[in-house]
Amino acid sequence: MYKSSGYFIRFGGRMTSRIRRGASSPGLKQKRGLSAPRSRLAILAVVCAAVAPLPILAYAIERQFPAPYDRWSGAASGPQTGLPEPITPLLSVTGLDAGLVELGGLLFTDQDLSGGAGRSCATCHKLDGGGEDGKRRAIGIDGEELLFNVPSIFNAAKNYRFNWRGNFTTLEEQNEAILLDPNVMGATWPRILRTLGDNPDYVERFQQVLGERPTRRGVLDALGAFQRSLTTPDSRFDRYLRGDAAAITAEEEQGYVLFKAFGCVSCHQGENIGGNLMQRFPVFSPRFAQERQHESQASRRADLGRYTITERPEDRYLFRVPSLRNVALTAPYFHDGRSASLHDAVDEMAASQLGRRLPRASVDLIVKFLATLSGRTDMGVRPAAQDKRY
Repeated sequence: MYKSSGYFIRFGGRMTSRIRRGASSPGLKQKRGLSAPRSRLAILAVVCAAVAPLPILAYAIERQFPAPYDRWSGAASGPQTGLPEPITPLLSVTGLDAGLVELGGLLFTDQDLSGGAGRSCATCHKLDGGGEDGKRRAIGIDGEELLFNVPSIFNAAKNYRFNWRGNFTTLEEQNEAILLDPNVMGATWPRILRTLGDNPDYVERFQQVLGERPTRRGVLDALGAFQRSLTTPDSRFDRYLRGDAAAITAEEEQGYVLFKAFGCVSCHQGENIGGNLMQRFPVFSPRFAQERQHESQASRRADLGRYTITERPEDRYLFRVPSLRNVALTAPYFHDGRSASLHDAVDEMAASQLGRRLPRASVDLIVKFLATLSGRTDMGVRPAAQDKRY
């Protein structure tokens, strides 16, 4: 299908010619009982098995489908391999208490929780966009740029850890750290609870939902419930995975084929298309190191990833793999916001993680596929109209 057989024939031709040239040397003795052709075939089979993983498949796909992939035409036909897909449709979180979710939504957008700084959770996590702020890095209370790009709040509950370095294992733990961080929300629990306790509407709502006045536990439970409700199912790609052949175009399907062939799914897979493991970034570092020279010492330390928390050498440059859900809406990209567009981000991933440049036609197709991952929210608000920056 991908002309891989033609590639292996040519590769095999080179191998067999090398075997013939070395057949009389002491270092290549023929095993007793095997003819020369059978011996060559056995060696060739071992070599082909060793070098046949995804990068060669990707090479074969590029050879088979030169831009603009004219062989592919008509509507997409849905997954046809018969094998389990590495990505699964996104499911909404069920079993949430509606009253607790509503209370959490009020708290999420309430600037009184920021200790008088005029900020709320929604300041950085905009619900009418991609669930982040669209800036290279978060902006602190003092107006200064912080160290990390704001991750999207949409589908965050599907991640196994939170924040770029995997600092936290629960939403409640993360929310408390953000509320009390002097550079982010700048609040204290005495001030938060006093503010909420002085508001009759909040007191009534907490009594109705939790049977008590505002408490630390109640605030964290409500915020966590609201954030768990922020899933974005029913993307066009989800519908494709469920068998809707017309949900994505032929080019978008080709982009998915390349996404798998280049090995992107080794990190971006599962229901959230990422968010379920830590990975080293970058794997290939020369360009990365050169680009970072102009950054501050603190920014360069942030590039060390999880190591800045654990101080373990094996955690250098480890980051939580981000989800690619709604990725067309969440520029700029990476922990430091280095890439302003999806094209730039795909180029960066190829250089940093694969150590290569991808053909422009391949990048274009992968970007088209990524644009199919935008879903809807259960609040009835669709993430902002298709972002033209990709």
